[in-house]
Amino acid sequence: MLNFLVKRLLGLLPTLVIVAGLVFLFVHLLPGDPARLAAGPEADDATVALVRADLGLDKPMPQQFVNFFVRIAHGDFGMSTRSKRPVAAEIGERFMPTLMLTLVSMVWAVIFGMAIGIVSAVWRNKWPDRLGMTLAVSGISFPAFAFGMLLMEVFSVQLGWLPIVGDGSWRSYVLPSVTLGAAVAAVMARFTRASFVEVLNEDYVRTARAKGVAEQWVVIKHCLRNAMIPVVTMMGLQFGFLLGGSIVVEVVFNWPGMGRLLVDAVAMRDYPVIQAEVLLFSLEFIVINLVVDVLYAVINPTIRFK
Repeated sequence: MLNFLVKRLLGLLPTLVIVAGLVFLFVHLLPGDPARLAAGPEADDATVALVRADLGLDKPMPQQFVNFFVRIAHGDFGMSTRSKRPVAAEIGERFMPTLMLTLVSMVWAVIFGMAIGIVSAVWRNKWPDRLGMTLAVSGISFPAFAFGMLLMEVFSVQLGWLPIVGDGSWRSYVLPSVTLGAAVAAVMARFTRASFVEVLNEDYVRTARAKGVAEQWVVIKHCLRNAMIPVVTMMGLQFGFLLGGSIVVEVVFNWPGMGRLLVDAVAMRDYPVIQAEVLLFSLEFIVINLVVDVLYAVINPTIRFK
């Protein structure tokens, strides 16, 4: 296991280098002049040229590319062209709101999604299964921005139960987390159902039932662990998507997280912030995949890594 972890951690470096190069090229292909945006609409050409030199955008592209890699190798992501603050400080302030929102969304989505999936598998082709899968399809099909605005209209505007924007209390997490986690709960329900249906047809499950083991113990003791490996894989992927895919929800609810920061950075062509956020999202996916691989061995001790 230790050798596996060391190899995977060393494998982070070439992956991040490739991602960094692609991000740099992609960002510089975006239309618009960041120097013009930073200088303001009233600035003359001389002022724009000074701003461009200050941002290092007057240098040839290969030199900018090398400088970018040298800075990130030293942990320096540069200064935001929009706020004139260090990018690390900008992201540091926005990371925890996004992480907390993601964790809350993931917890309820996994609990409800797995519960619906297990119930649907145990009572498959009956009314609990049809109801659960109908809810799952609805959760996947309904766009997040429309669902969020619907929740705001009902629970904030009409009923006045919950705040529209974050106020620092637990109540402000309810609507954004439900909006963000709805699709994840739906995916978890469908994936859990498929995994449990496959396990329920195994010989050892039929043997346990033939011995008179109660159905709830058959599900918990014999099915749960064996069905969890593909579910954990999907859980890890969905957590990564939540961290990197909360942009729409954060914009709808004006949530002060990384998604909202990325939208503002793209609008202002804030290259350093865009590059740093995309690199961070990529690193999150890599780390999450590593954690999922380790969880495999915890769930099923017969799995060994070389």
